[in-house]
Order: sequence, then C-alpha cells, then structure tokens
Amino acid sequence: MTVVVDRPTLPVIDTSARSAATRLAASPQRRSDASRPRRDDRDRPACTDFPELFLDVALETEPVVSAPARVRRQYAALAAEATEICAACPLLTACLYRAVVDFDVAGFVAGTTQRQRGEIRARLGVVVEAEDFDSLAGVVGGQRTVDHDEVVRLRRAHPDESLERIARRLGCSLSTIKRHLRRERNEAPAAARRGTTRPTETAVRRAAAEILAENSGSRRAAA
Repeated sequence: MTVVVDRPTLPVIDTSARSAATRLAASPQRRSDASRPRRDDRDRPACTDFPELFLDVALETEPVVSAPARVRRQYAALAAEATEICAACPLLTACLYRAVVDFDVAGFVAGTTQRQRGEIRARLGVVVEAEDFDSLAGVVGGQRTVDHDEVVRLRRAHPDESLERIARRLGCSLSTIKRHLRRERNEAPAAARRGTTRPTETAVRRAAAEILAENSGSRRAAA
C-alpha cells in the first residue's frame, strides 16, 4: 500500500532590504497580539523583540513639516507601531525617566521622539549634561591617554601659548585640546545643575502625557 503524505507549502521568505515601514504596509497585522512573542522575562525591554523596527533609520529622526508626504507617512507608520510596543513594555516608566533625566539619547525612545523629550525637559526644568566621551573612552595621543587635568594645567600655566603648541607638548590633536577646554568651561555650571532636585517619575510621566497630547492635537489641527 502506498501512503501519500501531503507536504506543507512553505512561505517564500523575502530577503530584500525593504524598510520596516514597507513590510508593515504589506502585512499590517504582523504584530497582532497573537503573533507577538511571549516574553517570560519581564525585566527585558519590549523593543529588544523588534530590533528591525526600532533600529530602522527611517524612525531615527522625526521628519520636518516640509518633508515629502511619503516620508512623513512612513515615519508615522513606524512611530505608531513603536508607540504601541512601548506602551505595553513593563519598563516604560524607567526607560522614559532615564531618557529624559539621565541621558540625552537620540531616536524614538519610550514612546517619545528626541524633540518631545526636549520639550519635557523644558517643562520640568531638567538640564542633561553632554556625555564626556573623552573620559568614557579615553583620548589617546601617541601611546598614552591624554589626561584632562594635565591639559587644564598646561593651559593655565601658559595662557599665551597657542593651543597647537600645547597639543604638540602632549602629543595629541588640536581637537582633543579644544574638547578638554570646553569640558573645563562647562564643569562649573554643570556642578551647579547637579545640586538641583531631580523630578519624580510621576512628574516625568505627567509632563510626557501633556506633551504627547498637545502634539497629537497639533497634528489633528494641521490635518
């Protein structure tokens, strides 16, 4: 006896470099509740399950009003989907707080754009210090790390000496000297800001909700 087994038809996998927005338009139900992966680890950000969406270059920068309608529609589709995922994330509050109060990050984070986070900070009186990448990664001149205090000491000891000569003394680039001197100029006001009271998570969420509601109203009025 011959047994005939039906072979399942396998879907064709599209490997073209289409953007997440194009894939979303082609398959609008792809992130329904039924298709979302089950996340047993409640300490993991929801965005890590959708890297191709949150890392899409089209979502990185909010388009200006004068941008082509196609670009604005693409961004709106991506932002709407990212907002839905962020809203269901158990770490939303902590993520929003860090992105507003601790770090001036770029892109779409915690359901907000970089511009919206700037508006939230302005409403709460929050000032975020620029990251000191020289201190984090080290600025190397020749075979040694350029010390910030040494740059400042040399500049104070030789106020009439050109920055190019100081750079040659330390064996580093002129841009490195300028970065360290900018850091020195900014440290005093930064120290004063660190003494201010940090907003609560509740205050940040309330301000975010107000900003998002205002922005939504502005978009509807413009339409």
